[in-house]
Amino acid sequence: MRTKHQRILESVFQKPTPTGIRWSDIVSMLEAVEVEVSQRAGSRVLLRKGTERIVIHRPHSERETGRATVRDVAAFLETLGVKP
Repeated sequence: MRTKHQRILESVFQKPTPTGIRWSDIVSMLEAVEVEVSQRAGSRVLLRKGTERIVIHRPHSERETGRATVRDVAAFLETLGVKP
């Protein structure tokens, strides 16, 4: 994992949940930890690794990811055993 991905991973797990994390950075970090990211209908995105799956919503008109989505990504990574 590159340093940039590590920083994004640390940001995702920060408390309180931060704002201002770019969606493209989150996708890049997820792919670095071998999570498959698949676009679904509308703004839905499927995250999958092994048998674990979650559907989240990507930001529509903004580049930055909302707090609820960041929390969902953190919870999904935690179930995979991925922590900073």
